[in-house]
Amino acid sequence: MDPRHLPIDERLKTDACVYCYGEANTRDHVPSKVLLDEPYPPQLPTVDACEKCNAGFSSDEQYLSCFIECVLHGTTEPRSLRRPKVKRILDEKPKLRDQIQASMTRDGNALMWNLETRRVRNVILKLATGHAAYELFTQREPPGHVEFSPLIMLSEQQRGDFEGSPWGQFAPWPEVGSRAFVRTCGAKVDEFAQVGDWVVVQPGRYRYAVNETGGVLVRMVLSEYLACTASWE
Repeated sequence: MDPRHLPIDERLKTDACVYCYGEANTRDHVPSKVLLDEPYPPQLPTVDACEKCNAGFSSDEQYLSCFIECVLHGTTEPRSLRRPKVKRILDEKPKLRDQIQASMTRDGNALMWNLETRRVRNVILKLATGHAAYELFTQREPPGHVEFSPLIMLSEQQRGDFEGSPWGQFAPWPEVGSRAFVRTCGAKVDEFAQVGDWVVVQPGRYRYAVNETGGVLVRMVLSEYLACTASWE
């Protein structure tokens, strides 16, 4: 099945930017390529976007991608990092590297990192909005609830709740004709592996899940480090 030509309900179709609802004249990758490694997976999800929104999140996405890589390796030195894309960004943008370095402090032998919450929240809002539009339908309001945390900071119960299905075996069916519905039916929508509710865009780098739970719930994991949740009632 071609994921670009689903038998979706006409009421759910829109030519508007999924972020600002203005005129859409570009397509935006969700997740953004800066969060992935080359070679990129085939058939990356895209959504309708305007040029302003398409470019407007780039700075914060670069920040978050670089921040996570630096935290994982305990340094902002590009030569000591693993991801080639992050190395290039930090080499080309010393000011960004200095900003991340300034956020690092030591508590004895432990490193402490001060995340720029506003920038991270901005990226999560963008990703969640894009995933909701791609898998179900465009959301006309911002999510009412957004949270994020390193996976290692979650308790065993919290980790189980985050990773598992919100409804268990009694999960309701998604909107008929949506990609989420097609996935639930067991049909192939794209080339990504699916583990339970989770769509694995790139192993170890990015996965997400979209559920209808009386509202819409989007969960994402970046670099198997940052767990993110956004929901609409």
